[in-house]
Amino acid sequence: MEEEAKTDSLALECFMSDHQGFFGSIKNSTRDFVVTEINISGQLVTETTLLEHVTPQLSDGSGQVCLGGELKIEGQVSTLTTDCASEETDSTPGELDCAVVDCRNSDTTAACDDVYDLEGVLGHAVNEALEQFAASARDAPRLVETAKSAELSLGTFPEKHQRALVHRAVRHFFPFLMTLTNKTEVLVKEDPDYEELARLVSEEEAEDFFRFIDAKVPNASFTFAQDDSKEHRKAVHHFLSKRFGKLVETKSFSDVAGHGLQKTSITVRFRARSKPGKKRTATDCQEECAIYTGFTLRKENLETLEAIGYMAALLGVLPSDFTYAGIKDKRALTHQSMVVKKISPERLTQKSPEFEKKGIQLSHIQPVSQPLHLGRLRGNRFQLVVRDLRPHGPGSGADLPRLVREALDNVEAKGFVNAYGPQRFGAGQGVKADQVGLALLKGEMVTAVRLFFTPDEGDDLQNRAKNHFLQTGNAKESLALMPGHKVRERLVLRALHRYGTGREGCARGWLSLPHGTRAFYVHAYCSRVWNGAAAFRLCRLGRGAAALRGDLVWTREGRGRGQGGEQTPQKVHVVTAAEEAEGVFSLSQVVLPMPGNAVKYPENALGPWYRERLERDGLRDCRFRVTPLKLNVPGCYRPLLAYPRNLTRRLQGVPGGGPAERDDPLAPPAGPSLALSFDLDASCYATVCLREIMKCDP
Repeated sequence: MEEEAKTDSLALECFMSDHQGFFGSIKNSTRDFVVTEINISGQLVTETTLLEHVTPQLSDGSGQVCLGGELKIEGQVSTLTTDCASEETDSTPGELDCAVVDCRNSDTTAACDDVYDLEGVLGHAVNEALEQFAASARDAPRLVETAKSAELSLGTFPEKHQRALVHRAVRHFFPFLMTLTNKTEVLVKEDPDYEELARLVSEEEAEDFFRFIDAKVPNASFTFAQDDSKEHRKAVHHFLSKRFGKLVETKSFSDVAGHGLQKTSITVRFRARSKPGKKRTATDCQEECAIYTGFTLRKENLETLEAIGYMAALLGVLPSDFTYAGIKDKRALTHQSMVVKKISPERLTQKSPEFEKKGIQLSHIQPVSQPLHLGRLRGNRFQLVVRDLRPHGPGSGADLPRLVREALDNVEAKGFVNAYGPQRFGAGQGVKADQVGLALLKGEMVTAVRLFFTPDEGDDLQNRAKNHFLQTGNAKESLALMPGHKVRERLVLRALHRYGTGREGCARGWLSLPHGTRAFYVHAYCSRVWNGAAAFRLCRLGRGAAALRGDLVWTREGRGRGQGGEQTPQKVHVVTAAEEAEGVFSLSQVVLPMPGNAVKYPENALGPWYRERLERDGLRDCRFRVTPLKLNVPGCYRPLLAYPRNLTRRLQGVPGGGPAERDDPLAPPAGPSLALSFDLDASCYATVCLREIMKCDP
C-alpha cells in the first residue's frame, strides 16, 4: 500500500509547466478561503435565486405548495402547468461528489436511504429505555398474553412532522414494534402482525419485509426466500392478503434451476392506483404535493453534513430531507444552494436566527418544486489568500512579482493535472477512505469495518471509542463512548450491537448508512486508481500537446450533460494512429476512466497499467458490484487536465505588487501575500491547482 500511495502521489508531482513557483500557506483563517457555488446556469448562488433555474411552486401560506396557475416573480407572470408534480423518492447524497462533472454512480436498486439517529431524535435516556424495551420484547417468552400488551411512552411531540419522524425511526430500527399516537404522545408496543409473519418466515425476512412496507418506495418489490412447499406459500399469501391486501399484491414465481429442479418464491409488489386519474385542482395539489424550500447556505468552519445535521435536529426532520449539488470545504467560508423537504419557507425563516449560533446563515429562502441532485452545478468560485510568500531558492521578495506572474500565466495557458486532492481520501493520519473502499470491493466486510474504526492521532472521545471497539469488539460500550454528533459511527455501532460483529453483522452495519455514504468509500478507491493512471500517462507516456494513439477523448456527442449535470460516460473515442500523426486531438481533450463495469479503458500502455493495478489490489475478477451493500459502480470518465477561469490576482507587501484586476472581496492581507480569485469546474480541487502554481504543497 505504501508503494501504491507513492506511485499515486506522482499525479500531484507531475506538473504541466516548468516555472519555478514559490512558497506560501493557505487557510490561515477560514476567511482566507472562500468558496461560492456556481449553479447550472453559470451564476453565483450569492447573486441569483433558485427561482431562476428551478420551477417555482405556489404556496397558500399554510406550508402546502403545488404547481399550477400563475406565479409572479419580480413583476413578471409565469404560466405554469396545472398538473401536480410527482413526489420523488428521497436519495441521500454521499459525503463527496465522486463524479459531479464526469459521471454519477448510482444504484439501480430502489432503496430507502434515510439516516435515523434515534438518540438524536429521542434523547439518550428515552433511547436507552427503548432499546431495553425492544430487547425484552425479543427475548421474553411469548407465553404470557399480558406481556404483549405492554407499552412504552416515548414522550410527547407537539408537531405532526416530529411524530412522523419518531414513527419512521422506530419502525426502521425495530420492525417488530409498532408505534401508536395518543394525541401528541407516541407509544410503542409489540406488533402482532410481525409476530405472525415471523412464525411463517425467518425473523430476518420479516424485518426486511416490514422495512419494505414502511419505506413505500414506488415500483419496488420484495421477494421472500425460496419456498418449495405449496401449503406454506398458501399460508404466507393468506397472511399478506389479510393484513396488507389493500396495499400490496403477491404472486408466486417459479424458476428452473440446474438439473431441472424448480425453485419457487413469493414476490410482493405495491398495488397500482385502482382509481382512474383525474384532472387535479389547485386545492388537490396543495393537499398532496410535497413541500420543498430552497435556500442559499452560508457556513464557516463546518462540514456540509455537520451543518445539515444541526439544521435537521432543530427543524425536526431527517438529514436526508436536505439535498444539495456538492460538498464544500470545512475550513473555509462557503456558499451553496440547498433544498429541504417538508419545511415551508415561513418555518425555515423563523428558525434561521437559531442556526446563526452555529455559524450558519440562510438567504434566498423560497418555495421550489423539487430537490437538488448531486452534480447539479457548473462549478465553484474560489477566493483565497496565500500568505508568507517567499521564493523556493535564493532570492528576495523583489523576485516574487515575476515568479507569481510566470506561474499564473503558465497555469492559465497549460492547465494543471486534474488529480483528486488529499482531502478526497481523508485528511487524518489514520486509514484512508480508499483502503476502506478496496475492502468493500473485495467483499471483506469485517476488515472494512475495522478500517472504518481505525482512530486518528489524538485522545479525543471519538478516538477513544474507536480504540475501545478495536480492542474489545464491544459495540454497545463503544456506542456509549462515541460522541453524539458522530452520526455515521453511531449508526454502524448500533447495527453491530444488534446483529453482531461477524460478516453478516458488518454488512448490516454498512447498510445502516445511506447509499451515497457507502458509495463514497468505493469511489475513493477508484479516485486513487485514477490519480495513479494520470501519473503514468503524463510521467511515462509524455506531456506532449497532442493526444497519443490509444488515448480516450470525448466525442462531440459525449460532452453533453445529463439530468444531474454529469457528463455521459459512453461517448468516448479511441485515438487512432492517423489522428495522432495529424494532431487531431490535443492533450486537453484526453479523459481517463474511473474503474467500473461500464467503461472503456485506453488502448495503449495505459490499458495494461489499469489491469495490473487492479490485479495487484486483488480485483482481477472484480465486477464492481457489491451486492450485499446494493452498490453498483459503472465507472465514468474524468478529464486529464483542468483549467482555471476568470483568474484575477493581487500581490501585496512586495515591491512591484500590482493592483487588483477587480474588487477583492477579501480583507487586504498583511505582509507578502497573494489574493487570488478563479473559477473551477465541479469536482476540481483548488488545492491541486495551487500546487501547480506554487510547485509545492500550499
